[in-house]
Amino acid sequence: MKNDLVVKTNRLNQAFQVLSLAEFHLVQLAIVDARDTGTGLTTDTPLRIDALRYADVFGTTRQNAYMRMKEAEDTLFNRRFSFFDEDGKLVKSRWISQVRYLDSEGAIEIVFTPAVVQGISRINGVKEFFTQYLLSQTSQLKSIYSSRLYELLIQWRSSGTTPIINLEDFRAQLGIEDNQYRLMSDFKKRVLDLAINDINDKTDIKATYKQHKKGRSISGFSFSFKNKKNKTQSIEKLDRSENLDLFSRQMTDSQRYLFANKLSELPEMSKYSQGTESYEQFAVRIAEMLKDSEKRKELSSLLEKVGFK
Repeated sequence: MKNDLVVKTNRLNQAFQVLSLAEFHLVQLAIVDARDTGTGLTTDTPLRIDALRYADVFGTTRQNAYMRMKEAEDTLFNRRFSFFDEDGKLVKSRWISQVRYLDSEGAIEIVFTPAVVQGISRINGVKEFFTQYLLSQTSQLKSIYSSRLYELLIQWRSSGTTPIINLEDFRAQLGIEDNQYRLMSDFKKRVLDLAINDINDKTDIKATYKQHKKGRSISGFSFSFKNKKNKTQSIEKLDRSENLDLFSRQMTDSQRYLFANKLSELPEMSKYSQGTESYEQFAVRIAEMLKDSEKRKELSSLLEKVGFK
């Protein structure tokens, strides 16, 4: 499977949502395929998702994939999620506003709502704060809880440590209903520990968690994780000359978008700015600059400053 990149704004990634695993997969494919085709997402242009594509990514038959897609769409059509906007106001939204069945072609066409469209980055753009990961890292996870936990953790990839997440917010972000797993022992046994084990077994990171208390009750969790050496290239032992050689190599799209976003906020980058452009527009230009090996070498010290090693 190719390296399909899932990119969401952090606001959408942190949304309080309830999704089944099949619904989650449908949203992932929509994000990836919109980026892959270069068309992006709009609120009036349907996005086609093929059962054969679903089957290839998630390891099932085409017939079963189409059944999963139709079932997921049917329930997703009525799903709602909520998030806090830039003004700190609670916003509620649906996921999709329209669906069209193409039974003879084994495909469906869906149209996302404005809140979802605004929360998904196009391949040729960069959001100021965003989360990204490869679809292959979650395609083999067994449950929606492990898939969602991976998304929430990977937002903090640059530091490998999350802040303390309030318990009730955490439950809502994982998609746990109010009446589910109210006993902490059940929550840890049936949700958290299973999700951590699933992530550690099947993805590119190894994670642990700490519980935090107010009085005798657990009030939240924080997480630490690191990349597995056998899953990602380790460059920690490279010396300075080898690092310079590294900057001459092609960066992946995910690296360019991530570090362009960080570079755009550095005062030292002001000489590359074009005056009235926004940080987002500046970051898009920087991402294009980083395609060039000479520019990467020119910016090597600043790239190291923002964490590219």
